[in-house]
Amino acid sequence: MAQFVLNDTLTRSKREVYAEDGDTLRFYCCGPTVYGPAHIGNFRTFIVQDLFRRVAELSGLKTKHVRNITDVDDKTIRESLKEGKTLGEFTAYWHGLFARDCQALNLLPPHVEPSAVEHIPEQVALIEKLVSSGHAYQGADGSVYFKVSAFENYGRLSHLDKRELKLGVSANDSDEYEKESLADFALWKARKPEDGDNFWESPWGQGRPGWHLECSAMGMKYLSESFDLHAGGVDLCFPHHENEIAQSEAATGKTFARHWFHSEHLMVEGSKMSKSLKNLYTLDDITHGRRDGVEGAAPGYSPAELRFEMLSGHYRQKMNFTWDGLRAARINLERIAAFAHRLEAIAGGTMCNYDTALSIAKSGGGDAFSDAWAALLDDLNTPSALGRLNSAMKPLEKRATAGDVDAAEAGELLDGLAVLVHAFGWELPAVGEPVAAEVPVEVQELAEKRTAARAAKDWAASDALRDAISALGWQIKDGKDGYELTKSD
Repeated sequence: MAQFVLNDTLTRSKREVYAEDGDTLRFYCCGPTVYGPAHIGNFRTFIVQDLFRRVAELSGLKTKHVRNITDVDDKTIRESLKEGKTLGEFTAYWHGLFARDCQALNLLPPHVEPSAVEHIPEQVALIEKLVSSGHAYQGADGSVYFKVSAFENYGRLSHLDKRELKLGVSANDSDEYEKESLADFALWKARKPEDGDNFWESPWGQGRPGWHLECSAMGMKYLSESFDLHAGGVDLCFPHHENEIAQSEAATGKTFARHWFHSEHLMVEGSKMSKSLKNLYTLDDITHGRRDGVEGAAPGYSPAELRFEMLSGHYRQKMNFTWDGLRAARINLERIAAFAHRLEAIAGGTMCNYDTALSIAKSGGGDAFSDAWAALLDDLNTPSALGRLNSAMKPLEKRATAGDVDAAEAGELLDGLAVLVHAFGWELPAVGEPVAAEVPVEVQELAEKRTAARAAKDWAASDALRDAISALGWQIKDGKDGYELTKSD
């Protein structure tokens, strides 16, 4: 069976994904800062990380997945005080909403989900190590800083020149603290009046940890001082992950993470996401068709359809989210569901669950779909995997419809398809009557385009698309809940 290889940000090369201890692949994912609803850009990263875990497990690896919750930083403190809530009450609400969205998007829950507030002692202990070794110092204001100049290899992850380090001050370290160098970053932030009651005791006085520190402390606690892989969005590569490496390796003298995995930014309709453009969409916006801040301005789409769209592009390339892309995702998911349903009917069984798919994948993912599975093993190449799945399905759909697939073959095909369905994390939609399941993809696409034309009141285009559907041997009937396609007599 082919190896699972993944691009490593540090070496800029594809490397095998494996468990160094020979038993469990230990990996850490930077989680959300819980001060508001996560948007689809955040979830693109988490969906890609979920894909990584699924492919790792389906390739035969046992995993230990840690994803943190940032529940203390400038934003959580500021917003909790603004709402008149304790920090715990405020962050618990947003954490709950994040957990709900994760479940709706079919994300496998991490094995450990630690919060920064719950691990203040571990963070203080890490700072003490760094101060005692000369890698950190206390400023005149009581804050403690990491001395970047004392760590020789700083900048190697993001390939930064020393001259560029002055640009690396993150928004979370932008407070007017007294430090020796602009590149130095805060490990402990001295208490300020605007923090309210959100402070903890430490050897350096009252305050709170810097943002970068929590991931090092919790990663080392739950995965050891050196672990297999660290993941996050490309925006975290510098300075967050660079700082994690510096403070962790300065404290332990060991490689913090062997493999670094970053996913690219999400664009929306060709533009960056921003509040001013009203395109900072949440999962609720997608399911309610809330476009440009207007309720019901677009059709509502399911979390499964959003997940399909998020994985239609390669994780190392900028992904352009579009509402048209969601329509295409719907058509594709319905097609895969119809194919699976037909195979189930022939085989006299149902698609296997995730646990069973784990054992099936070890044998290569099924002969018919082995090429698509191989694409996922090669740096999570989802566009290639989807293309190969489509190519494999075309002749099989025709054969199944013509009755040229027996029960034994249908069962084998269903098992192979299950590997890909579970790898992508798709929750397939229910299918209707058998005739609806036989609608060709091109007819479905024309029907969706006609629905869009009718919504835009482009009646000429709507009539032309109806004629095109009719020419292919199908009739379309409109109803209050959508449309129905039937084969012409």
